Amino acid sequence: MANYYNTGALQKKSYDFALRIVNAHNYLLGKNEFVLSKQLLRSGTSIGANCRESKNAQSTLDFVNKLNIALKEADETAYWLELLHDGQFITEESFESIYKDCIELVKLLTKIIKTTKEKNIQ
Repeated sequence: MANYYNTGALQKKSYDFALRIVNAHNYLLGKNEFVLSKQLLRSGTSIGANCRESKNAQSTLDFVNKLNIALKEADETAYWLELLHDGQFITEESFESIYKDCIELVKLLTKIIKTTKEKNIQ
């Protein structure tokens, strides 16, 4: 079912993003920031996990639901990144780089969800 949808780019981007989040989490632990970094780790790695689950969706509705969860997690991750940036736990340069990747995932997920819904209404 999911092979019909070209989600290869999404799978790679979400996995690569999760690796960046793990590295950011480790960096923040070194700065003795434990609470926000754990929230970031959970939501940031959950994006890729839900994208991976979507590959084995049982139906189009299940596929869209899994990607909607990934989208919510991506938006939550953007929130934690903003908070860490504004709280001066991460530099402007680091924030801009990882935040850009997060927003790119939000846009990609939104497009795949919208396109999938449009194709299946007809």
